[in-house]
Amino acid sequence: MTPSTGPGGPPGGTPGGTPGSAAGSAAWELLLPAASAPARARGRALQEALRDAVRSGRLTPGTRLPSSRDLAADLKVSRGLVTEAYEQLTAEGYLRSGRGAGTWVGDAVRAARPRARDLAPRSPADRVDFVPGTPDLSLFPRSAWAAAQRGVLTELPHESLGYPDPRGLPRLRTALAELLARRRGVVADPERIMVVSGVAQATSLLASVLHARGTRTAGVEDPGSPQHHALYAAAGLGTVPLPLDDEGLATGPLYASGVRLVVTTPAHQFPTGIAYSARRRAQLLDWARSVDGLVLEDDYDGDFRYDRAPVGALQGLDPERVAYTGSVSKSLAPGLRLGWVLVPDWLADAVVERKRTTDLGHPTLDQAVFSRFVERGDYDRRLRVCQRAYRERRDALVAALAEHFPGSRVTGIAAGLHAIATLPERYGPEEGFLARVTEAGVAVRPLTAYAHGGAGGGPVRGGPVGDSRVGDGPVGDGPVAGKEVRLVLGYAHLTPGRIRAGVARMARAV
Repeated sequence: MTPSTGPGGPPGGTPGGTPGSAAGSAAWELLLPAASAPARARGRALQEALRDAVRSGRLTPGTRLPSSRDLAADLKVSRGLVTEAYEQLTAEGYLRSGRGAGTWVGDAVRAARPRARDLAPRSPADRVDFVPGTPDLSLFPRSAWAAAQRGVLTELPHESLGYPDPRGLPRLRTALAELLARRRGVVADPERIMVVSGVAQATSLLASVLHARGTRTAGVEDPGSPQHHALYAAAGLGTVPLPLDDEGLATGPLYASGVRLVVTTPAHQFPTGIAYSARRRAQLLDWARSVDGLVLEDDYDGDFRYDRAPVGALQGLDPERVAYTGSVSKSLAPGLRLGWVLVPDWLADAVVERKRTTDLGHPTLDQAVFSRFVERGDYDRRLRVCQRAYRERRDALVAALAEHFPGSRVTGIAAGLHAIATLPERYGPEEGFLARVTEAGVAVRPLTAYAHGGAGGGPVRGGPVGDSRVGDGPVGDGPVAGKEVRLVLGYAHLTPGRIRAGVARMARAV
């Protein structure tokens, strides 16, 4: 090989290409650390360095590599080490060679992305984010969770690390049955509980099984969660938006829709914040019985009620017509990807089999840790901590709105992780308001952003809540007259001080 004469060049020349070329020099430099690796790891390090050079494009297709003798001499390693590396990468398709023709970079490899991107949603530090859906992740009980992990790793039998029951560990299903019966009034048979990676997977499993049985549409609350359309579309189901009134899902449109599956949030409707009345709950179950249908109950934040004890789950009234779902996404952290679904007897076997073929079961260690967390009372303690914190933050939001937006109304029950705020007409129109507060560094979403059917929905009715005033009229009648601004404000992930500062920033912006 011809020694490089350029300043800073490699010690013996450039592998292939033109000596001193930028691409060749960069690729050569990748091999130098491999040559200085410990003797026992040197061969593997050299192979990995060559792979990286080809994958990254620093050794381009068609580049001729130096002979094994020359490269070994330049790197001061044995020729056998280089020969073995060339042979291994030729077998894998990274290199190609021919008798007497040398070794070349193959053309089967395409340059890889230089780094992995993080697509998780993030909010800039200087932005006040009122978008709902996230708990306060700083409240996650790290010490108690770590203690549960240590205990589980000490006591877990070796055989428990094999493929689990697709329904979940019996220990966790038993603990969940007791917890849900006690806190949410659910009829909870451990044999009908399935551990899943959140409500999204529960929804997908049920939708997939029902599609196989002939279901083609699902009714969804309007306004409601924006995720429903994509989740059901992935399972082959269309969605039918169904309007709400001040008691819950309107029954007339429900019967007229022809659907036999409907998704509801009866304890605390998202996003309007109303709780289904006892009469509407009974009517919803009458509908399910009359059409041989199923109600999917998403109890996403049912543990958090601030003015009274939470209303029990709808599933407790008719376990054969209601599939119940929940998760720790609002109580602990969404990143745990841990939830549950209780299914009627007539669906249980099919949903279990679909879970088995989907992922062979939920991670055993995570289930065992959460089992211990529930059994020792840590989960109940965590819910009490969150209950106090989130009630304080809701109160801070109501007070800040009253101070900075006089005449505003906060509607819906005092519960959950978000509230609906209706601002007076003088702050509208809504489009202009949103543009101004966004420019000021405040992230908010209007109620209209959650409409499935194209209508923005009417004002929300409900009883007085703290310092809040109450709106008039039904939910889901389309946009109200005038220029009122209706916002869905998430507060659980913000400190009281951050909430007050965010509302004040909005007021200054408008």
